[in-house]
Amino acid sequence: MKLVRYGEPGAERPAILDAQGVLRDLSGIVPDIGGATLLPEGLAKIAALDLAALPAVEGTPRIGACVGQVGKFICVGLNYTDHAAESGMAIPDEPVLFMKTTSCIVGPNDDVEIPRGSEKTDWEVELGIVIGKTAKYVSKEDAYDHVAGYCVINDVSERHFQLERGGQWDKGKGCDTFGPIGPWLVTTDEITDPHVLDMWLEVDGKRYQNGSTRTMIFDVPTIVSYVSQFMSLQPGDIISTGTPPGVGLGQKPPVYLKAGQTMRLAISGLGEQQQTTVAAA
Repeated sequence: MKLVRYGEPGAERPAILDAQGVLRDLSGIVPDIGGATLLPEGLAKIAALDLAALPAVEGTPRIGACVGQVGKFICVGLNYTDHAAESGMAIPDEPVLFMKTTSCIVGPNDDVEIPRGSEKTDWEVELGIVIGKTAKYVSKEDAYDHVAGYCVINDVSERHFQLERGGQWDKGKGCDTFGPIGPWLVTTDEITDPHVLDMWLEVDGKRYQNGSTRTMIFDVPTIVSYVSQFMSLQPGDIISTGTPPGVGLGQKPPVYLKAGQTMRLAISGLGEQQQTTVAAA
């Protein structure tokens, strides 16, 4: 299933994309795409529906982040062998974890703000894991049972804030609009192997990232199991799993975003995003 949230910011409604590409409203069935809706029984309820009987969504509404009510937005750094190499950093022995603020979450096609004082705003196409069942101290063998599905994430980052302003990475990761998510939450039945997905990102038509989840260092079950050793994961929590090479920081010389540019990015089977960069008000 491809689950969607549409409508104005803060007033998104749940929907599902049918086999013909028609958006079908789910607001009479579930309150949102998040929380209890993502439990196995919640997804089974949606899967059993006759989608043709649901109301079609008219026009071309704004698409919101594909998950609502996100409790935690967890990220894995340096999780691709080729990205670690371009960053000049050693391959980690354990997953590198940091957090993005939930207030940075926006829709897949919303504007991305260049923060005040920014010098090095950068892009990162990433595979997102959406948790569907509470996970606490889970094994790798059981980890997939706790995953509802996957989505595209642009882990927008301000490298000057992240790496040169002291402290942890978080201050360069959680700025407003730095977390475009979607367009769809694609359930696990449609993505049999999340480790063979092609992914790319372009800025103003120039392709900078052209990678694959095949080069991930820590795979999906390892990540879910690992994170659950340090914090419980609840339905609707999101884990962003790292980026392949081609980020602005890795260019020679480095290339960073400025207002008025267009980012396009996609992961096979998970859809495409497009954002325009604007100066923060």
